[in-house]
Amino acid sequence: MWKSRILALVVLAIGLGIGYFDYASQSATSRWLNFPFKLGLDLSGGTHLVYEADTTRISDADIPDAMTSLRGVIERRVNLFGVSEPIVQVEGALSGGNARLIVELPGVTDLDAAIKLIDKTPNLEFKTERPDGPEKDTIVAAYEAAQKVIDAGGTIDVEKNPLLKEDPRYVSTALTGRYLKRAQVSFNQNSINPSVAIEFNSEGAKLFRDMTEANVGKTIAIYLDGIPISEPTVNEAIKDGRAEISGNFNTDTAKSLARDLNLGALPVPIKLISTQTIGATLGDDAVTKGVTAAFYGFVTIAVFLILWYRLPGVLAVVALTMYIALVLAVYKLVPVTLTSAGIAGFILSMGLAVDANVLIFERMKEELRGGKELRDAIEDGFRRAWLSIRDSNVSGLITAVILFWFGESLIEGFALTFALGVLTSMFSAIVITRVLLRASGAHRATGANKFLFGSGLN
Repeated sequence: MWKSRILALVVLAIGLGIGYFDYASQSATSRWLNFPFKLGLDLSGGTHLVYEADTTRISDADIPDAMTSLRGVIERRVNLFGVSEPIVQVEGALSGGNARLIVELPGVTDLDAAIKLIDKTPNLEFKTERPDGPEKDTIVAAYEAAQKVIDAGGTIDVEKNPLLKEDPRYVSTALTGRYLKRAQVSFNQNSINPSVAIEFNSEGAKLFRDMTEANVGKTIAIYLDGIPISEPTVNEAIKDGRAEISGNFNTDTAKSLARDLNLGALPVPIKLISTQTIGATLGDDAVTKGVTAAFYGFVTIAVFLILWYRLPGVLAVVALTMYIALVLAVYKLVPVTLTSAGIAGFILSMGLAVDANVLIFERMKEELRGGKELRDAIEDGFRRAWLSIRDSNVSGLITAVILFWFGESLIEGFALTFALGVLTSMFSAIVITRVLLRASGAHRATGANKFLFGSGLN
């Protein structure tokens, strides 16, 4: 008897410790105890961006790889800017050869700043001299005609004159910033201004070698965001994949360019098509409503358990309180990014925790009606209810796994919190409730025990 009560006291002490951890870790200044809840976009506020990727120049077979690469580049950019728990996901290819990229930035409520996080990296291109011939003559003639119209006070619609989008001096090549391995500031003894030394990866080095071999004695233009910043002459083929961007740089602008280039170039062009900003006030309101729903749900369940099952109901409420403390600690330590759907999963798992206790208590009543002593009824009630509890929780876990595997981020959050809650609820119902019932010291269903272990109106 005393062993059971000492064990129950230990379990209660552990539960109090976990509850204190949940409370103290939310705003602790010590890094050893600083485990606040990680809130998703809908709870903390933030920015939701949808980009459309232009994949018309990519074969259908290469679109998945290109979009995966695009997602990696965007994730690297927002991570370098310190965004907490960004979510970057790809939607399947759309009609017309386009696909979408969805970017969620929790905590970033400045829309302009959020867009700059995505669009900041410059577009680096390498172009070679356009060969003389009819094509070049046509483009030059188009520019000259347009200039005459402008000189006469007229205007030109570039969209209706596609030749004006072409550079009469240079032609685009396959070598772009997507093949860049690294960039760093360098200082040349022949110039007082710094430059930016760049190095290509193996694929880019081969493209650069072929380009320089074919253009010895000619110039190669380096374009940054569509503007030529350097036009060096190729003296010999460059086989090591290294080049130098020179221009009117000072130390700060050179460092900025090197940093931006290192963020990675986009493998495919993207266009912003949708924005949504969730303010901190809306996020706080969602948190308040979620916590309120959980509180009223807990109170309703507690009242039902106590009124219907009496002493076992009281002990089940204590176990349920410990369950809540434990599962919240798990959410903090994993950590789980909580969303509105995640809170719904937690509340649903709380209901399953109560369901396990109801099964146990009903089995106990059946054993008592069969004439067994109270202590034996408690043990047999747990033993006989276990199979039903196991089956219901396993089916719940299977559902959670399927939802997590096939669902998007919102569904994944629900599935994860639900699964963790189910696993924790099995422990609280089978272990904690049993320990507390054993510590009650009841052996026979007589006198006060008959009332305390009765149920409903009996």
